[in-house]
Amino acid sequence: MGLLGILVGLGLLVGLAFRGWSVLLLAPLCALVAAAFGGEPLLANWTQTFMASASEFLAQFFPIFLLGAVFGKLMDDSGAVAAVAGFISRCLGERRVILAVVLAGALVTYGGVSLFVAFFVIVPMAQSLFRTAGIPRRLVPAAVILGTSTFTMSALPGTPSIQNAIPMPFFGTTPFAAPGLGVVASMIMLVVGLWWLLRAENAARRANEGYGDEPPVSADAADDELLRERATTAREFDPAEIRHGHHSDAAVPVFNAILPLIVVVAVNLLMSLVVLPRLDFSFLAEQRWGNTSLAAVAGVWSVVVALAGAIVTVILCNWTRLPALRRTMDAGANASVLPALSVASLVGFGAVIASLPAFGVVREWVLRIEGGPLVSLAVATNILAALTGSASGGLTIALDALGKTYMALAAEAGIDPGLLHRVAVIGSGTLDILPHNGAVVSLLAICGLKHRDSYLDIVMVGIASSVIALAAVIAIGTAFGSF
Repeated sequence: MGLLGILVGLGLLVGLAFRGWSVLLLAPLCALVAAAFGGEPLLANWTQTFMASASEFLAQFFPIFLLGAVFGKLMDDSGAVAAVAGFISRCLGERRVILAVVLAGALVTYGGVSLFVAFFVIVPMAQSLFRTAGIPRRLVPAAVILGTSTFTMSALPGTPSIQNAIPMPFFGTTPFAAPGLGVVASMIMLVVGLWWLLRAENAARRANEGYGDEPPVSADAADDELLRERATTAREFDPAEIRHGHHSDAAVPVFNAILPLIVVVAVNLLMSLVVLPRLDFSFLAEQRWGNTSLAAVAGVWSVVVALAGAIVTVILCNWTRLPALRRTMDAGANASVLPALSVASLVGFGAVIASLPAFGVVREWVLRIEGGPLVSLAVATNILAALTGSASGGLTIALDALGKTYMALAAEAGIDPGLLHRVAVIGSGTLDILPHNGAVVSLLAICGLKHRDSYLDIVMVGIASSVIALAAVIAIGTAFGSF
């Protein structure tokens, strides 16, 4: 009955979340359903297991949600995101339209701009470029996904994404874990994705398909409650806050727009590899600081300081283009709350499931997968991200349940924790791009398209390219170790 309860609870969570029910309600309810099937105490599971795990997630990662959303909103309202995207499109010209869209998305998301902020800025630009070049508009979502939701989310070393931050406390790693393998994976994703998009473009030209009929960019997507519920479990920005604040119409110098993105990467690198390792943080072992260590918090601290520095930079560089600074920052702060609570609720659900005696069967099955700890870890993160529709939620559930076990197995096999980190993050970013994923649903709505129009291309650039990169990282890491 315990295993049946796990399946019933998971089925209810996935099914009702897809229909727009709030994860804040579903996660504890479905966790308690699973606990009831197993004959476990309900109130204790809710207050002592579910809430304890959810609150621990918030304690570790809410600063990244908060600062990331504020930074993204400042970049949007100042016009900096649009300036960066426009600069890249002008540099590459009309003959490299797809590459321009991909690189524009990659630059702003690798620089720390929230995904949904990038969507609402880059989609109109992409549609304009595709219309001029005669490329079918059905390819816009795939181009945007490739630039914003693949290698800059999971593979590129130092990315400030929440997915790249989650493994750091579990494995004692930094945002730059396995940098060489991360670059290899990024190149594979980019090359495979561009190959597919250019192939699709050439096929469309041979068929004289053209751009196609175009509905306007759907601004209503930001106010759609169903989309909002799905979106906030998928990424770290509440799309309902896109319209709040005050968007500047003044032109932004390219240097002023790009400098904050450079600050994110540079400060993150310095904090991770130079500043924090040279300071004495032995006091963290005291009980008042949670009996922790620098290895457990350094990665999160590096990202937090980098985002804080970037916020100061974007304000100083664009002071005159932020006339309603308080409103903009309030909107950014508000945009972080629902996504953080939604993902924390998924983590709480996973903690209850992992505490049930019947979960031992699932644990044993996962650990017995042939290929060693790396393959097992990749499968676990893939499956959980697919089921929850959330890379961050699925990744945290997997590491909460099995992180210590994988560390022990890695130590026995001589596997570097940095390799575990990179495999886990890339694994979480593959099957999370299934049809029910909030980012996919929201992007299609913004573009005025349906799954039947664009989802195959999204699968090829978002899932197929990531699976190939993941397999390559596991193979290379097994043969040559982490680098």
